[in-house]
Amino acid sequence: MNKRKNVIDRLKIGSLQKGAHNLITDVAGVAVGHVTVASNDMQTGVTVVMPTPDNVFVSKCVAASEVINGFGKTLGTIQIEELGQLESPIALTNTLNVGKVSDALVAYMLEACEQESVRLKSFNPIVCECNDSYLNAIEKRVIDEQMVHQAIRSAATVFEEGAVGGGRGMSCHQLKGGIGSSSRQFELDGECYTVGVLVQANYGRMEDLMVAGVPIGSKLRHAIDAQHGIKSENASDHSIDKGSIIIIVATDLPVSHRQLKRMLRRTTVGIARVGGYIGNGSGEIAIGFSTANRIPHEPESSVITVKMLSETKMDMPFRAVAEATEEAVLHALIYADTVVGVEAHYREGLLEALKKYEIEGLA
Repeated sequence: MNKRKNVIDRLKIGSLQKGAHNLITDVAGVAVGHVTVASNDMQTGVTVVMPTPDNVFVSKCVAASEVINGFGKTLGTIQIEELGQLESPIALTNTLNVGKVSDALVAYMLEACEQESVRLKSFNPIVCECNDSYLNAIEKRVIDEQMVHQAIRSAATVFEEGAVGGGRGMSCHQLKGGIGSSSRQFELDGECYTVGVLVQANYGRMEDLMVAGVPIGSKLRHAIDAQHGIKSENASDHSIDKGSIIIIVATDLPVSHRQLKRMLRRTTVGIARVGGYIGNGSGEIAIGFSTANRIPHEPESSVITVKMLSETKMDMPFRAVAEATEEAVLHALIYADTVVGVEAHYREGLLEALKKYEIEGLA
């Protein structure tokens, strides 16, 4: 793990300063927890982003979502778009467990609200997914309520990245993908603000992979083809980009629902810099929230006062989102170990593959 952290520390992605942990949890109050299932043909899990340390249903966050390419089954974005509010933890899992995880979030929030004597009559759980069926026997639907609640209880400021939680069975650029996170900080009017990103990376072709501007993926693809006797002029299109990526953006910047949407669109800059081109069968979904303005579930007055960033100051948040998204994807690749799963399918960890084929660039 130390070697991987050293690689991360040497990465020069963008120009803005990273947060203390270089994680989404550098946004104060945000926590992340995982439960990982790693047993033979079951390679999956659940990751939960807790947006606030208190009950987010009782005191909601300003939020937005952005469907970049809609080949996905994310639950809860309709109400986010209509009301511009987040009232739930955000869970990430695999495609066939979305319903079960949603039920678990409802059970969790019912209990949390009962403890505060709040009657829960309606609730918008947020569950995001990518399909991990290449490595995981997804049809077994092993994620249950207890696992989701365990992930919530384990949520912390410092958390694992790579082949863990909802990222356990994911592939990225035909290597082992998973959960990655990064953050950026900047000053406005003498006050420091943070933008944090967490991704569930499950997309991309190997030959498209770029690491800090270096075409690592094409070098790796040529080395693999050469070892298997495939001449470059005869090499077929090894795959199409039909995977997915979920991007969660958190910030303590006082932004509106509309401004958050503008920030979410800039996640595509980070995806593109790593080599993703957002294919036809790909699902790129971004969800963002701000902890700066809290919206009471039962307001005491008809008019609520909120702070909002000037439109003339949006360039810095845009840059922060782009840089943090790019680095978060790279974290997912660098921290992930090789995983063997269903039908002996496997995805090699990036660093292991580079060492095996003697490709320089990250060592």
